[in-house]
Amino acid sequence: MLNSEQLKILHEADSDTALSPEFTEQIAAQADASQLTNEQLLEFLKICNVLYRGGEPLISDYLYDSVFLAELQRRHPHHPYLETVEPEKAFVGKTVTLPERMLSTDKAYRQEEINRWLTRIEKAAEEINIDPSSLIFRATPKLDGYAAYDDGKILYTRGDGRKGTDISRVFERGLIVGGNGKRGQGAGEIVVGQSYFNTYLADYFENARNFQASIIREKELEPHALEAIQSHAAVFYPFSQLPDWYGPAAEVRANFHEIVTEVRSLVDYDVDGVIFEVTHDAVKKHMGATRHHHRWQIAYKNNIETATVKVLNVTPQTSRSGRVNPVAELEPTRLSGAMICRATAHHYGMVKEQGIGPGTIIELTRSGLVIPKIERVITPHPPQIPDRCPSCGSELVWDSDYLYCLNTTQCPAQIENTIEHFFRTLANVDGFGLKTIEKLHAAGVNSVYAVYQLNLSQLQSMGFGDKTAQNLLDQLQRSRTEAIEDWRFLGAFGIYRMGLGNCERLLQHYHLTDIFKLTIEDITNIEGFAEKTAVAVVECLKKVEHDFMQIYQLGFNLIRTPWVRERQQTSSPISGKTIVFTGTMLHGKRDDMKKEAKRLGAKVADSVTGKTDYLVTGSEVGASKINAAIQKGVRVINEEEYLALLNG
Repeated sequence: MLNSEQLKILHEADSDTALSPEFTEQIAAQADASQLTNEQLLEFLKICNVLYRGGEPLISDYLYDSVFLAELQRRHPHHPYLETVEPEKAFVGKTVTLPERMLSTDKAYRQEEINRWLTRIEKAAEEINIDPSSLIFRATPKLDGYAAYDDGKILYTRGDGRKGTDISRVFERGLIVGGNGKRGQGAGEIVVGQSYFNTYLADYFENARNFQASIIREKELEPHALEAIQSHAAVFYPFSQLPDWYGPAAEVRANFHEIVTEVRSLVDYDVDGVIFEVTHDAVKKHMGATRHHHRWQIAYKNNIETATVKVLNVTPQTSRSGRVNPVAELEPTRLSGAMICRATAHHYGMVKEQGIGPGTIIELTRSGLVIPKIERVITPHPPQIPDRCPSCGSELVWDSDYLYCLNTTQCPAQIENTIEHFFRTLANVDGFGLKTIEKLHAAGVNSVYAVYQLNLSQLQSMGFGDKTAQNLLDQLQRSRTEAIEDWRFLGAFGIYRMGLGNCERLLQHYHLTDIFKLTIEDITNIEGFAEKTAVAVVECLKKVEHDFMQIYQLGFNLIRTPWVRERQQTSSPISGKTIVFTGTMLHGKRDDMKKEAKRLGAKVADSVTGKTDYLVTGSEVGASKINAAIQKGVRVINEEEYLALLNG
């Protein structure tokens, strides 16, 4: 059966279909379109599209394209559905005409299809007397986000490609523009950082598309969604700003898989393929577009592998916040080159509703290095729902779809995960992974402060070897002497609703040691803090104040966040510039140079685009990287020239 969220999406979309939920699920399970009538096939395609746009896909992209859409194309090559843009999910707001049409992208799943597309491009060039060998192709990551269009005044959903909905409210909520940060650069996608999603949002949203759809809705955002926006983890990324690869058709054919691998890794967002396009304007104009897609552009999408897998067990795991999360233990299955034994079941509401327990048969998907995902339940079985915390044995309580352990002060898992979170967030200390912390906690160490009080003989008595014990002490010393930002230090305490973005925002207005005196009004006066967040922050700061001051007084080398008024007074030669650092630096660590550049008002990026102002090179930088930057009009300077620029 379709789950409750999928049924809700179909209801909100006013999807009046003749297919029952049971029959829809049966079609998806069989993955066979040949026995469907034309009407059933079309209805099923529409249902799949609505659920995909709503963040709750029924089948994989590959099945949609290669089985069901291909069947419609075989029966009716000129069916109107094949020539229309699949509509995005509708949102509350006035429907408005887009400044220009937003088409879909033609898709390919094999290199042979890309090669045929290249040949068509070359023939089109010859038709207008352009040498095919002179053509340059651009390849960019195919973002798996939420398509939108920004004309500088309004941000539109893609809608049906001609009319969309005004969702400019997301900019009012703090959403920024990726790349050079400027509004009005046309089509793009709303995306969220993959690493940020896995760390901070995976407990709340089943997938990134689900999160992206949530931040567009008119209703008030949930705190963790708002924090993602304010931390600049979620952005609207214009296609024109994406990092890219350029080269001739011959190179695409010769090094296709290497190019795809390189381009997919250029951004830390969900990517489901690579988009290739010819850059020659005359060729683009000559080739034109269908009512569905531009002929001069194509998307290569990796075939996402799926497998039917049996669930052996569902294991509860208690997190730092006390939330108990279900992990499905699976029959070992090889998928996308890896042996998969576990997959997240997201939350116990899902386990209960869909019947995930020993013996459940699920469809598992994995593409590339993406975390394995339960695509759907094929055969449900009685679910396993714990009533006590697997770590401390305390009784669990339900909060919406989630189970919580409220024994915050004595639960081993919460204590260990809290300590691990502290050192992981500091990011300047090694050796304190969960295994080490479990060993420390078993010996009676139950707080971060207690870790810092350890000496060599104590560590040795706990079973650590002489060398390991000394290394741990050296790392603790390093964590106090190596410079880190004060907002990172604050974020290490895991204060509710205070991710790193909110920590930095707060410290732009108040000194680190003064924040415990703040009132709700003080915090709500800071842009980006809602009253609910302020109430929670004030309450949580009181709870951690004692532990915070104990650890703070150990003496850490903290870089103070420049206050807003100080930043306004700061002027430097690189203020407002976009800089990329590459290679090994001689005058200091690259991370330190990045921090200094940010302090001086520059925007530091990880990859070069046409909007990059400076590529600062150290040693051991390949000539191809430098030449690619020069071709994009980027000024390339070495480390000495950069330092001279700062001292100008």
